[in-house]
Amino acid sequence: MNRNAKIVAFIIVDFLTVAVSWLLSFTVLDFPIVSTFVSSWYFFVAAVVITIAVFALFGLYVNLWRYTNVVEVLKIFGAVACVAAGLLVLSVFSDVLSIEWGLVYSFIFVSLTCGCRCVYSFYGYMVKKIRSSSRAKYGTRVIIIGAGDAGAMLLRELQTSEKTSMYPVCILDDDENKIGRYLNGVKIMGKTSEVKKYAELLHAEKIILAMPSVSQKIKSKIIEECQKTNCKVMTVPGLYQLAEGSLSVSAVKQVNILDLLGREQVTVNIDEIIKYIVNKVVIVTGGGGSIGSELCRQIASHKPKRLIILDFYENNAYDIQQELITKHPDLDLVVLIASVRDSKKMNKVFETYKPQIVFHAAAHKHVPLMESCPNEAVKNNVSGTYKVADAAGRNGAEKFILISSDKAVNPTNIMGATKRICEMIIQAMNKKYTTDFVAVRFGNVLGSNGSVIPLFMKQIEAGGPVTVTHKDIVRYFMTIPEAVSLVLQAGAYAKGGEIFVLDMGDPVRIYDLAVNMIKLSGFEPYKDIDIKITGLRPGEKLYEERLMEEEGLQKTANDKISIGKPLDIDEKNLFDKVMELYVEAYNETDRMKELVHELVPTYVIDKRDEKDKPVKSKRTKKSSSEKSEK
Repeated sequence: MNRNAKIVAFIIVDFLTVAVSWLLSFTVLDFPIVSTFVSSWYFFVAAVVITIAVFALFGLYVNLWRYTNVVEVLKIFGAVACVAAGLLVLSVFSDVLSIEWGLVYSFIFVSLTCGCRCVYSFYGYMVKKIRSSSRAKYGTRVIIIGAGDAGAMLLRELQTSEKTSMYPVCILDDDENKIGRYLNGVKIMGKTSEVKKYAELLHAEKIILAMPSVSQKIKSKIIEECQKTNCKVMTVPGLYQLAEGSLSVSAVKQVNILDLLGREQVTVNIDEIIKYIVNKVVIVTGGGGSIGSELCRQIASHKPKRLIILDFYENNAYDIQQELITKHPDLDLVVLIASVRDSKKMNKVFETYKPQIVFHAAAHKHVPLMESCPNEAVKNNVSGTYKVADAAGRNGAEKFILISSDKAVNPTNIMGATKRICEMIIQAMNKKYTTDFVAVRFGNVLGSNGSVIPLFMKQIEAGGPVTVTHKDIVRYFMTIPEAVSLVLQAGAYAKGGEIFVLDMGDPVRIYDLAVNMIKLSGFEPYKDIDIKITGLRPGEKLYEERLMEEEGLQKTANDKISIGKPLDIDEKNLFDKVMELYVEAYNETDRMKELVHELVPTYVIDKRDEKDKPVKSKRTKKSSSEKSEK
């Protein structure tokens, strides 16, 4: 029966309840039924109208009475008390009905109303028991961790929802006062540290962590205990859904890998961000990418005068455009399909729209691909950054924020080396123009395009093997929203020439990450899913560095953001070298890595990459198309 049909059914039942109570009250007081009813019919109509109106006001027609609890019972008593009080007041003004009748009627009405609801509730309970019995025999056996509000809500949903076959076998909680008690018929058997013991004892197949309010440190510790079992580990969403009472089985999801990092989410000072974003024209290059699109989302919520998304890939740009149109219908949004390599186009864009704040996120970032295509890395990263930065400076932009990488520090790959050149370019541009040019340097981003987490998930779903390049390789990790929030706040601190370095906590061993992800998916490493060590790829190093020795480190108001001291750069020599790289890249030289090394002496060329060398340089006259890009 659908919702509307149930409401109509309840209204009909309440109408019959009023009618039966009316007639029974006459019988109890020996009133002549027919004549009394005829002479008081208008009071009967008033009683029906008052009853249905008050019940609707108390929400009695939208509650799920098969799952009645104390709150709903109190609502019933409150509603019938209001109805009874109203009829008692009416009876005072009646020549036919008395206050004595009003009391008798009220008693009968309360009894019948509560009785009807209880019968329906008992029906729901029996349905639940039958379904629970079936799940106990055939369903997935689940341990719930957490006996608080989230655990209670989840338990109730698992026991009543028709969308799941999961069967709760026990609850674990670290509150000793709860251990040994029952929650909705399920026993709270022990502490979270005993999860392995009870998982084996009760043959559990899944564990659901229902503790959204605990700290990341505690959550990480509990997950480590869960990994000692062979169960798949899942979690409930955030507190806001609990506050709305909307927790559902479909909202239960696999444990977020961030839970394994053992640290709290990074927070920022929103007021500082708003001060320099609000009512400003902002442009994001590479606005359709992982970082660029999140920049656009957060900027859009800070009330810019206009947001310009510039990207070479139309599908990415279209996706973020449609998302922002839906979420921010009043946003002045401009989407441009263009390449940062095209200097004429960049100058035209900046002349036309006069952006005041520039976030430069457009770049080639995949290390192995750039190792085999170094000329493309230079064309896009170095040349693209130079052209956008120059256009920004020429047209009086207030701030220019470059998205850099920790791979720029003592680079061992061409991608990192080009990012280091980009940092040098913006520091040189800062001396040339009034624009405040800064760079923000951070490491790996969880869930970004091509990152390790989505790759591991695909490999696990395919049955393995999970590929790790080296057992000892470590990386720093942040979520995309965290990294972007810090980028935005770093922009607020920008005075020009700084390289901001983001603190991403302790580095994570990639091999451990692979093992944890396999375990959290309910599999056993090397038994169900194999882990294959493939060897370091060309340009890849075991660990990344956040800072060069000579840069030093200066703290900001946000302890997650530090400043690397600007280095002394010869602008003329740098720009001459950048132009030389540009010419050589378009001549398809096979010496690009050596040329980059001359500009970035800390760049260590990886000699293992011998099989994918570009074709040899042919010094020919540049084509008209190449000239137009310059």
